[in-house]
Amino acid sequence: MIEMKGEEDMRVNRKKLLLTMLDLDMKVGQLVEKSGLSRCTVSAVRSGKTCSLETVQKLAQALGVEPIEITE
Repeated sequence: MIEMKGEEDMRVNRKKLLLTMLDLDMKVGQLVEKSGLSRCTVSAVRSGKTCSLETVQKLAQALGVEPIEITE
């Protein structure tokens, strides 16, 4: 289920994100490039920080999955 406490308060499931990246043989740099997000943002999300819906959508699109597939 997507955890939402406000517009800027979503959390990506770190394990789901990592497994999806592994399945695609995608490195962080490739995710940064495909998503258009900064390396800092991607690193923050990977370490469990909250992010915006827009960030989740960009990550999901870059990974070719639905946002629900990478969120908690």
